[in-house]
Amino acid sequence: MEANLLLLALAGWLAGGVVNALADDLPHHRSPRLPHYPDGTPRPLVAWLGTLAFLTGKRCSPSGSCLSWRYPLAEIVTAIAFVVAASVASNDPEMTELQLLFWLIYMAIFVLVVVIDVEHKLILFAVMIPSGLIAILDAAIAGHGPNLAGALLGGAFGFIMAFILYLGGFLFIRVSARLRGHSINEVAFGYGDVMMFTLSGLILGAPALIFATYITVFAGAIGALLFLLGRGLRRRGYNLFTALPYGPYIVLGTVVMLLFSQEVLRAFGFAQ
Repeated sequence: MEANLLLLALAGWLAGGVVNALADDLPHHRSPRLPHYPDGTPRPLVAWLGTLAFLTGKRCSPSGSCLSWRYPLAEIVTAIAFVVAASVASNDPEMTELQLLFWLIYMAIFVLVVVIDVEHKLILFAVMIPSGLIAILDAAIAGHGPNLAGALLGGAFGFIMAFILYLGGFLFIRVSARLRGHSINEVAFGYGDVMMFTLSGLILGAPALIFATYITVFAGAIGALLFLLGRGLRRRGYNLFTALPYGPYIVLGTVVMLLFSQEVLRAFGFAQ
């Protein structure tokens, strides 16, 4: 078992390198390229993985353009996510190797979503559409989570619920802009968040999505309070319309219900 986890950690580490490469190019509407520095200079093979770039002194390009700490962190987090997912799966007698493969793919997708949303405040259709198709394929052939009908119902529920929030946020911004007498460029709840909730519904199904939404809202509230506290401690002002990335909280709720749904249901008295 330990050897398998080491192999999965290695696979997650490599997948984290792919996540970094995609996070570099997709937000700029570029086709993915081989790993490169922020100035576009190709990275040497030994620096393709951010962790190795830091360890071998290849963090910066010849012109001084350096990789941020996001690169090793994304790789390490993806490796940890792979190991955690596999550890949880090993305790599930109904788990199949195919379902575990889908779980590992989801872990990499979730890290990619978080990285791009934190850095660019974007959740991209280029990520969400293929991910949704993967979730539908999972429901159709893996036979562990929701079946195809349950996944489609969950996706529809997630889309409708989030789209209502999106419209409410849009209306709030429009009314606030009119009252303030000038335009507001930020959005309270982006369409990318709608797509992320849709993906969450496809992966979890409608019942689990309800609990994932509660977790998302609770975690988002804590995150916002910590943000306000941090701004206050640094004596920096806060703009009411400052956009905060919501994708990481949706991902958190989804991961908790994907991996620990039975524990959550028992905690709320819905399972023995």
